[in-house]
Amino acid sequence: MRQLVRPRIEINGRPPVAEDVPLPLVNHGHFTAMQVRDGRTRGLDLHLARLDGATRELFGDGLDGDLVRERIRHALADDVSDASVRVIVYWPDGDDAASIVVTVRPPAPDPKSPQSLMSVGYQRPAAHIKHVGGFGQFHYGRTAAREGFDDALLTGHGGVVAESTIANIGFFDGTSVVWPDAPCLHGITMQLLEPRLPDIGIGSRRGPVRLADVTGFEAVFITNSHGVAAIGRVDDMTLPTGHPVVEAAARLYDSVPWDVI
Repeated sequence: MRQLVRPRIEINGRPPVAEDVPLPLVNHGHFTAMQVRDGRTRGLDLHLARLDGATRELFGDGLDGDLVRERIRHALADDVSDASVRVIVYWPDGDDAASIVVTVRPPAPDPKSPQSLMSVGYQRPAAHIKHVGGFGQFHYGRTAAREGFDDALLTGHGGVVAESTIANIGFFDGTSVVWPDAPCLHGITMQLLEPRLPDIGIGSRRGPVRLADVTGFEAVFITNSHGVAAIGRVDDMTLPTGHPVVEAAARLYDSVPWDVI
């Protein structure tokens, strides 16, 4: 496999041309992001369902999963088997079908663990959609980085925890992983772990979590397409790390089969 040196972008199965310039400037669309290894990804059916559901909600029509797979394969071509892939969906004014943008970048490394989060009072609009135009996420994520944190933790009224800017967050109470029930995106990694945790003797449930509750949990971790990582600090609160439940969740995610794209 040739090493991917620079990002590769295709729009509807071809390289961008000058007429495509306005497309990414339209701040109304959605996407999914995945790690691809040997032409495969985890949770492919969930990615395709996410794209189809969001296309129906935003634009009133569905998105054919086989077409999405073909677009990804075309962008990977014969020379890239491992990559970070993003599929972005827009619907330009006057067009009778959605436009599919596929970006291919070098594969992401495993996440650093443990990580630190800086809480901010912000929740994404239409949080259940992985939509474009995430100014708030970028702004608070970069603000957190300037303050020495790995990411920002998005919270609502009364310190209700929702998600990080790029990941779901889980809290282990000694029996179950509690996933915040505040408005958030149900990420693919979270969707893969949630029904499988009981298979290894770990409960899984949705419920309210507030910043004031964070230090009362035995372990806190985040999940996204990069993997599972422990959280060792939120603001000035130090959290326990090294709990076996985090490693168990990481192993469980690693055991999820890879689907051929």
